[in-house]
Amino acid sequence: MNVEVAFAVPGKQRLVALQVASGTTAAQAVAQAGLPDLFPELAPETFHEAPTGIFGKALRAPHDHPLRDGDRVEVYRPLVIDPKAARLARAKRQQGR
Repeated sequence: MNVEVAFAVPGKQRLVALQVASGTTAAQAVAQAGLPDLFPELAPETFHEAPTGIFGKALRAPHDHPLRDGDRVEVYRPLVIDPKAARLARAKRQQGR
């Protein structure tokens, strides 16, 4: 079965094509993709603990989600700033104009 694992940081993205056995879970595919070697600037735990999704739909339990042929597993990087805090900061800046 053919699947892809995707991860990106600003300025760099990788899409790893894998052939996996039937029944492979999303978490297993992420482990097989070798992302820590492709992104040595990040701690390996980043990939083990990161939220994942398939084609933009977040998975609640990637360790239990079996993949289908053609799936693209996306590993989401941690947010640098909380979206609510960013909105609040923007609103305060706009009020000060």
